Amino acid sequence: MSEIPSLPNPQTFYAEVWNIVTLIPRGKVASYGQIAKMLRPPAGVDADTFAEFGALLVSNAVAASPDEIPWQRVVNSKGQIKERDGLEAKRHKLMLEDEGVFFNPRGRINMKKYGWSGKRK
Repeated sequence: MSEIPSLPNPQTFYAEVWNIVTLIPRGKVASYGQIAKMLRPPAGVDADTFAEFGALLVSNAVAASPDEIPWQRVVNSKGQIKERDGLEAKRHKLMLEDEGVFFNPRGRINMKKYGWSGKRK
């Protein structure tokens, strides 16, 4: 396994991620990997490395997003919230529930029901 690539211009990549996240409708979610597949590899990152680390790079971009970006609509591919901070995870879950996205008893979102198709608004 290689090392997480550093981005020569992270803000440009982050802006591309945030633009996609703003397209996710209320009541729907997307995974980090799904968003990564919608993007071209950022400058300085080859396609194979991006295929390996794209979801992680998207996760970093979502974590750095400004408040007006609906970051809560992005979850892992299993439909789970994996925040490092328990309080932040509770906030994330409540924000999604407020939008009508519900979790099963195992803490997972039904991605078939709530998953975003990726189609633009």
